[in-house]
Amino acid sequence: MIRIILAALLIASPVTAQTMPHPLVIAHRGASGERPEHTRAAYDLAIEQGADFIEPDLVMSKDGQLIVRHENEIGGTTNVADLPEFAERRTTKTIDGVPTTGWFTEDFTLAELRSLRARERLPSLRPGNTAWADETILTFQGVIDIARAATARTGRVIGVAPELKHPSYFVGLGLPMEPPFIEVLRANDLMSADSPIMIQCFEIDCLQSLNQQTEAPLLQLMSPSGGPADHPDMTYAAMATPEGLAGIAAYADAVGVETALILPRTPAGAAGTPTTLVEDAHVAGLKVVVWTFRTEDLFLPADYRGDLPGWIRRFYDLNVDAVFSDFPGVAVKARD
Repeated sequence: MIRIILAALLIASPVTAQTMPHPLVIAHRGASGERPEHTRAAYDLAIEQGADFIEPDLVMSKDGQLIVRHENEIGGTTNVADLPEFAERRTTKTIDGVPTTGWFTEDFTLAELRSLRARERLPSLRPGNTAWADETILTFQGVIDIARAATARTGRVIGVAPELKHPSYFVGLGLPMEPPFIEVLRANDLMSADSPIMIQCFEIDCLQSLNQQTEAPLLQLMSPSGGPADHPDMTYAAMATPEGLAGIAAYADAVGVETALILPRTPAGAAGTPTTLVEDAHVAGLKVVVWTFRTEDLFLPADYRGDLPGWIRRFYDLNVDAVFSDFPGVAVKARD
């Protein structure tokens, strides 16, 4: 059964059941083009701009808590590098086969992480976001609370689209993500097929395991290159074929794909001819979510620079079911 949320939802009193818009607009780490990602300021602005879902990336703390950060390496997204008491924790680890140097959430307790402050990840590209320098680090529960408070305040159902980052890596550290994740879902009554949640992961085993534990909607993420870290024998390119999509449909409800898997770039950097992925996924019974739409020309094809609304509408016209955007207000206006 397709469990992704495109039907009537009921989240909490006094909100009544309502039909979600189509396509859905998911605020990528909040309104991260205009506020530091994964902060209350980013989520609040995204909701104000009309986003249907807000997205938290999840990693683990030393004491087994689900923390909201883009990656478990936090040197570039917090002020940890400025704090002498944590200087000795700087180290190098291998994450999904890539040596990475910095500070890692799994070496900090929740209390220590809460003492940090979020920082803009792309300050040279988004200098205006550096003004928000006092934002605290959130937990998964904290983002759910933000969505529920906004639902009650606005009368719109605000969903949450968590992404579990590097679950097999955390298993290797003795910090499996699934038990605390399911615990949070249960505590917040987010286990059913019509719950206002959309659970994402680039890995396969995690989603297959969650498929046995919850009816909540599951989304397999895929990029134009590489493959799932927990299945080095597989590639995302193969998973994006009709046969691969049929396999995904056995454990997930949707695919989340980078724009180039639907509209590849030409050698000149322009938008090329659409692939059949959207149609193939729908035939397999999967919804299609596309990432990530950003307004800066660096991220746009040559023929859409300065025209993020037009670029988003191109995908709406291809009948996708949802989009991720750092600028959710632009995606909402393009839809409406």
